[in-house]
Amino acid sequence: MTRPLSHRLLAEYLGSLMLAALVIGSGIAAQRLSPGDVGLQLLENAAATAVGLFAIILIFGPVSGAHFNPAVSITDAAFGGLSWRDVPAYALVQVLGCVTGAVLANTMFEAAPISISTTGRATVAHGVSEVVATAGLLLVIFSLVRSGRAALAPAAVGAYIGAAYFFTSSTSFANPAITIGRVFSDTFAGIAPLSVPVFVLAQLVGVAVAIPLLRVLYPNQTVVEATAVPVTEGRSR
Repeated sequence: MTRPLSHRLLAEYLGSLMLAALVIGSGIAAQRLSPGDVGLQLLENAAATAVGLFAIILIFGPVSGAHFNPAVSITDAAFGGLSWRDVPAYALVQVLGCVTGAVLANTMFEAAPISISTTGRATVAHGVSEVVATAGLLLVIFSLVRSGRAALAPAAVGAYIGAAYFFTSSTSFANPAITIGRVFSDTFAGIAPLSVPVFVLAQLVGVAVAIPLLRVLYPNQTVVEATAVPVTEGRSR
């Protein structure tokens, strides 16, 4: 049974807020706990994100599908799981949630509530990484959804994002909402405003790559799916 739109939007807002607080907060903690060791900082950030994301999807999946990501919402609409008219509202609350989560993370670590990131990430390698990261995330989610295995999605998404921190040079943002949110924290997990268009464009290309691949690989959805826990994710980093 589909929940009222207001309930679903609240779940998407809260889940996106928690996602951004998780990613940015664990990045700040890692930077303070392991100063001078970027590799260890990334490992700590990735591990916290992977485990935390698993929990967040379990919390909000039954309400909204636990998208927390406009790329996931667009793909879900393309396969008929979400009404196209609901996509703009989902995307808006996802962005607002991620921005709020960034402010919350900064505040929890006694930093300025809002600080604009100066970390530039707009390189060709980063763009290619975001295409790969986003397409891979969508393949993980919707291969499970369309084959009757959506209950595995929370663990699978957490595992994929944790791994993608390391096998992509961009550390796998794979999410336009979290990309925007991370602008508002000049910390380990931040991204400079001028880098955002490159990341968002690459993420949308990832959507365009993933949808036809999924149509070929999983042309029919297994019916056992109707009451599955989540669609998705979420995030990512």
